[in-house]
Amino acid sequence: MPPSADFLFTNARVFCADADQPDAEAVGVKGKRIVFVGGNREANDWRGAGTRVIDGQGRTLLPGFIDCHYHLLGGSTTLDDIHLENVTNYDGMLAALLDYAAGHPQANWLAGYGLRYNLGPGGAPLQRQHIDAAIAKRPLIIFAYDYHTAWANTLALQQAGLAQGGECGLNSAIVLDEHGLATGELREDGAYDPIVRLLPEPDAERKRLLLKKGLELAAQVGVTSVHNMDGDAEQAALYASLEAEGELTARVYVPYSVTPQTPLEALEQEALALKKRYASGMVRGGSVKLFMDGVIESYTGLLLEDYADLPGCRGAANYAVEHFERLVAEADRLGLQVCVHSVGDLGVRRVLDACQAAQHANGRHDSRHRVEHIEVVHPADLPRFASLGVIASMQPVHAPPRGDCGDVWLERVGPGRWPFSFAWQNLRAAGARLVFGSDWPVASQNPLLGLAATQTRQAWQADMPDQRQALGEALLAYTRQAAFAEFQEAHKGQLKAGYLADMVLLSEDILNTQPEDLAAVRPWVTMVDGRVVYQG
Repeated sequence: MPPSADFLFTNARVFCADADQPDAEAVGVKGKRIVFVGGNREANDWRGAGTRVIDGQGRTLLPGFIDCHYHLLGGSTTLDDIHLENVTNYDGMLAALLDYAAGHPQANWLAGYGLRYNLGPGGAPLQRQHIDAAIAKRPLIIFAYDYHTAWANTLALQQAGLAQGGECGLNSAIVLDEHGLATGELREDGAYDPIVRLLPEPDAERKRLLLKKGLELAAQVGVTSVHNMDGDAEQAALYASLEAEGELTARVYVPYSVTPQTPLEALEQEALALKKRYASGMVRGGSVKLFMDGVIESYTGLLLEDYADLPGCRGAANYAVEHFERLVAEADRLGLQVCVHSVGDLGVRRVLDACQAAQHANGRHDSRHRVEHIEVVHPADLPRFASLGVIASMQPVHAPPRGDCGDVWLERVGPGRWPFSFAWQNLRAAGARLVFGSDWPVASQNPLLGLAATQTRQAWQADMPDQRQALGEALLAYTRQAAFAEFQEAHKGQLKAGYLADMVLLSEDILNTQPEDLAAVRPWVTMVDGRVVYQG
C-alpha cells in the first residue's frame, strides 16, 4: 500500500494537460507534490485517516492557471484607488469621481485607473476641463485601462509644471491645444511621470497589505503562477519575504525591467544577479522585459503603414534598431529570456529581427524569447515565430468585441489590418507556440474570461479569418505551454505524479459547458504548493 495522501480529489473530470495521460478521475497530493493521478478505484489506496477528500462532483479539475503576462505589485497597489473599468460614458465617470472624492476627504492627491478612451462629453476626447467639472480643488490623474495614456485635471498639471507642456522624450507627448496649453491628455510615461512622482507612495506596511489583497484576488480566480512583466531586485525581495513567511500564494516569475536608459552592463550586473539570487519554487528571476513601442489607442504602437485614422503617423519605437539589437544579443548571451512588449506589426518585426540577430551572434540555443501582445502582425512574419523559436504571448480579453463598442482600436488600425489583428489562429497555424495571460490590471485577471473570449470571439467582418481556439488548446496555453514559456515544464503546468501540486477545481465541467456560459464558471478550490489557498 502507498502512504496516505494529504489531499485526494475524487469524482472529478480531470484535465491533466499531460500528453501521456490526458484525463483522469482522481488526483492525490502529498506535501507539495502530486503523488497519484488515475481512477477513483485506485485512489482508494491513497486514502488514510488523515486524508482530506474533496469530492469533485463531476466538475473539472485542471492544473492551476499560469498567467503569462501580469503586473502583480503594480495592480495590487492601485486596489484602494478610483476604479473606472465599468464606466461607459462621461456622466458615469463624473459620478464615480465624485463618489470616491466624497468618501476620501483627507486624500490630498487622487488617482483613477481603468478608463476607456474618448470618454469626454458625447464621446469626445477627454480634457482637463471635463475632469475639473467633477474635481478641481484636488489634483487628480486618471489612467487609461492600458496605462499608456493618462488624463489630468488642471491643478495636477500646474503642480507638475506641465500646464504649458514640456520636454517628455521619445514616443511620449503632452497634448497641447491651439493656445499652447496642455489639454490634460498625457501619452506614455515620459509625459505623465512628472505627475506620478508627486503621487503619495504607500508605506512598506501598506504596500505589503495591498499585495496580499492582490494575491487573494488571484487565488479567487484560480491563478497559481504569474509571469510578472515588470520587476527589479526590490520587488523580488518583497515577494521572497512573503514566501519566507508562508504568505505568498502564487508563484512569481520576476523579470528585470530594461529601459532605453539601461546601460548594457546592467544586464550582467543586475539582471543576471537577479536570476542567480532568486531561484526558489515560488520566486524566480531569469528574464528581462523591454518595451518596443506603445499602444494603438494613443498612436504610439509602431506600424509598417500609416494609422487608418491619422495619415502620416506610424507610431514610433522606444529604441533605435542597433541599440535594441545590442541589448537583446547581450541578454541572449547571458542566458536571460527576453520578453518584449510590441503591439504594432513593425514593432513585432523588429523584435523578431533582433532575435534572429542574436542567434547569428551567439548561436542557436534554447532561449525561448517572447513577443508580448502582438496586436497586429504582418503575414510575412507569421512563420518566423516557429523558425526562430520565439513564443507568442497574447491576452485573449484584449481583442475588441464585434460591433459598435466605442473602442477606438478598430478605427485606428483600419479594416485592412483586421485579418491579422489578434491573430491567434493564424499564429498557431503557422507553428507558433501560443501562451495566454491577462495583463492585469489592464484587463481582468480572471482566466475564465480569457477562455470564454477564445471560444466566443466573432470576426469584425464576415470575410475575416476565424481566430477562435479549440478549448483544449486554449487550456494548454494557460497551463502546460505557459509553464514551458518560463522553463518550468518539468515541474508544473500538468497534473502528473511528481509535479508541483498547483491545481484548480472549477464550479462546472467546462469540457461540457457551452462557450457562452464559460465566463460564469468560477473556481471552487484553488491549491498552490499543496496548500488550499482559496475555497468558494
